[in-house]
Amino acid sequence: MRVYKTGEIRNVAVVGHGASGKTSLVDALAFVAGTSKRHGSVKDGTALTDYTPDEIERKYSINLALAVAEWMDTKLNLIDTPGYLDFTGDALAGVWAADGAVVVLAGAAGVEVGTEKVWDYCEQRRLPRIIFVSMMDKEHADFEKVYTQVKQRLTPKVIPVEIPVGEGPEFHGIINLFSRKCHLYKKGTKTGEYDEVDVPDEYRSRFDKYSQELIESIAASDDTLLERYLGGEEIGRDEAIAAMKKGMGTGEIFPLFCGAAELTYGTRALLSKIAELLPSPADRPPFEAQKWGSAERVTLSPSDGGPLAAQVFKTISEPHVGDVTYFRVFSGTVRNGQDVWNAPREAVEKLNHLCVAVGKERTEIAELRAGDIGVVAKLRDTHTNDTLSSREHPLVLPKIPFPEPVITVAVEVKQRGEEDKLSTGLHKLHEEDPTFHHEFNAELGQTLIRGLGERHLEIVVGRLARKFGVHANVTKPKIAYRETLKGRAEGQGKHKKQTGGRGQYGDCWIRLAPLPRGSGFVFEDKIVGGVIPRQYIPAVERGIVEAALRGPIAGYPVVDFKVELYDGSYHDVDSNEQSFKMAGILAFRNVTPNARPTLLEPILELEVWTPEDYLGAVMGDLSSRRGQILGTEPDGRLTKVRAHVPEAELDRYATSLHSITHGRGTYRQKFYIYQEVPPEVAGKIADARKKELLEAKAS
Repeated sequence: MRVYKTGEIRNVAVVGHGASGKTSLVDALAFVAGTSKRHGSVKDGTALTDYTPDEIERKYSINLALAVAEWMDTKLNLIDTPGYLDFTGDALAGVWAADGAVVVLAGAAGVEVGTEKVWDYCEQRRLPRIIFVSMMDKEHADFEKVYTQVKQRLTPKVIPVEIPVGEGPEFHGIINLFSRKCHLYKKGTKTGEYDEVDVPDEYRSRFDKYSQELIESIAASDDTLLERYLGGEEIGRDEAIAAMKKGMGTGEIFPLFCGAAELTYGTRALLSKIAELLPSPADRPPFEAQKWGSAERVTLSPSDGGPLAAQVFKTISEPHVGDVTYFRVFSGTVRNGQDVWNAPREAVEKLNHLCVAVGKERTEIAELRAGDIGVVAKLRDTHTNDTLSSREHPLVLPKIPFPEPVITVAVEVKQRGEEDKLSTGLHKLHEEDPTFHHEFNAELGQTLIRGLGERHLEIVVGRLARKFGVHANVTKPKIAYRETLKGRAEGQGKHKKQTGGRGQYGDCWIRLAPLPRGSGFVFEDKIVGGVIPRQYIPAVERGIVEAALRGPIAGYPVVDFKVELYDGSYHDVDSNEQSFKMAGILAFRNVTPNARPTLLEPILELEVWTPEDYLGAVMGDLSSRRGQILGTEPDGRLTKVRAHVPEAELDRYATSLHSITHGRGTYRQKFYIYQEVPPEVAGKIADARKKELLEAKAS
């Protein structure tokens, strides 16, 4: 593969809902262009960009993958992205690395929830888009229905450039509104060959209608063309193409194409239009980077001679290879074997075996110019979202804003002794997938893993077993309850032990009182007259702090209370720090049952986004979870609901919300406050906790 100049490159994210035909389309485009030697199939597990064991087994994309199509002296870097929302982090990474997108819709299903999500990602990046209605050869495919859905749910600025001849099993051709010709596909064609004929009579009225719509849309995007069009002049094909490209760049036009990737129908026209209509990196606006070590911002453009700035947008771990890094060169040039600088990590990295990826195959290349995408293995200290630059011009590019996890489960190893392997495996999986998080929570005694959905975490646990040999069980995460005091009480703690020889003696009197929520622990020394010597008073405090880790109701930490140490006694010989620490422990245990102890639970603040149609069901569900609705407000095409909900009621909430809203709802949560548990719930929690502590003691 030759080295391409910036203006000859197209970086294209292929995005859409799961099972809309993205991977089949990428496979067909690379095959028709001749870059891939085999026309693969998702169903058979031979698709070019679905090559991991997980993807072959499940028959859907889980990871971002790259392919290349060389067409019309242009290099099309095709970024195949997952469509299911559990893997939306990779879809976002693909959009971030691209200059344009092909939004794929299934001919029967049309606009789905994943389509809306990736459309929003493209909007945020202001990417020009081509819309492609795929699988026109499948049962119930309906071009008109999909076109109407796009207008209603994505953009009214969509305009067909092609219309199908036949639909479903009868689909056998495409009418191109630019060329004003009909392409009838040869049955059994391998690479999308067709016979070009005039528009059939039965399609003439439909062709005229859409042809007029297309020219009007193009003319409306350019004042000069509009004037000529209204004056009755004809607009030539080249002028129309140039005007459409300009209109796509400003978000005024979104052209609609169609085809059947498995049959390769429509692939040649799509390859040509990607090359003609989508921008090269040189056509995109300049961008900003930060000079590392200062607040200075630098404006960059994709120039071969500019300072090097390359961003890592994906890392995968391969057996026998290690980490494989996918990066885009935003500015400057990189060469095979070159040393580059990762400024934030203060690491020099050598780009040995610089490659271009076509599925799992990699081809070594001498250099990559500004705007191109490459792959390199075995970088030591570089991870997803890092920027590679030079020591002379250390730069950092804005990070990809990966979505935060929404679901948490606990994992434990099936075999004791594998805890270190579990930790190593989870760390590696986070390096591959920044939307996956993990931590060991010492208070709960659990390893918690967080992701974008149940399917996401199921894949993670499977990879733990396959890649790292760690077999783990998934369990429900525990809740970090607290206890506090609602009343005042006072009493004594006396530790006296005589064992022959020197004994132990500590005696203290304390008063307990509640404090406002969030105040923590306050200790006040009210001792007068030296009834407890100064050196023993800190020991009493330490004893109370230790005892407060296990409250009187269910053994949870006690918070937000004040202790006054006001009296006591000591023995000249037998008193020591340990004796007064024990006296503090006993005093706390003796007095807390009389201070009206109560159980507290963590309350989370939720922001839930839902289409208006499901608002009532979402609010009803939150109320059933003991949630307090704070209000609703419009937010774009969705409605935002704010609520306070106990954490204990939100286990697997992401799955429930997905079900209620048919996949269109999303939410964000953060800790708000600890709040008293209702008495009827507190009893159940206390019983469950006592059982848990007994089982832990027995084991």
